Amino acid sequence: MERLPRGRHGLSREFIAQNQRERLFAALAECLHERGYEGTTVTMIGKRAAVSKSDFYKQFKSKDACFLAAYEDSVARIREQVLAACGEGGEWAARVLTALDALLRLLAAEPAQTQLVLVEGLRAGRGVYDCYQEALQGFVPLLRDGAPAPAGGEPPPAATDEAVVGGIASLLARRVLAGEAERLPEFLPEIAEFALTPYLGATEARRIISER
Repeated sequence: MERLPRGRHGLSREFIAQNQRERLFAALAECLHERGYEGTTVTMIGKRAAVSKSDFYKQFKSKDACFLAAYEDSVARIREQVLAACGEGGEWAARVLTALDALLRLLAAEPAQTQLVLVEGLRAGRGVYDCYQEALQGFVPLLRDGAPAPAGGEPPPAATDEAVVGGIASLLARRVLAGEAERLPEFLPEIAEFALTPYLGATEARRIISER
């Protein structure tokens, strides 16, 4: 996010406020990536974003409030881009693979944002944890819609969808904690097999993944 020009520029207050807000989000993610939640302060965020402390507090009442807003913004952007990538129609398994591939590439391209969403969100207190759970729920319909039952078997219980989404988040978080955020696309076969197996069975899931 580019800084605004100095001096008179004729930009509206709304534009300036939005620009500052986006710079603060980016600066927060970078500080968290370097120092973690407890080690990040409002002063650090403002300095990195080139936003004064007084302007920070015009936007947010605290570091926690800034984090929550940044978290919600990041999750919304991720979901929007994943939805756009997988589109509509086509076979269920193909759509799931496309969505996962888009997700992993997006997360790898923005490691600081990825740590904010997958790691720091679990360290920042109850309010953010609730937001984390809500974010996971937002991805459940992407998996559930059109999901088949294994050949000759009953459809998996509804809780399966939530368990799969939560499991994917956990697998990704472990990779991020291991310093492998930028390598996430390499783990598509592993993540895809985890996602597809409860619905298709392991053999069919592996066949589909191998043919992609």
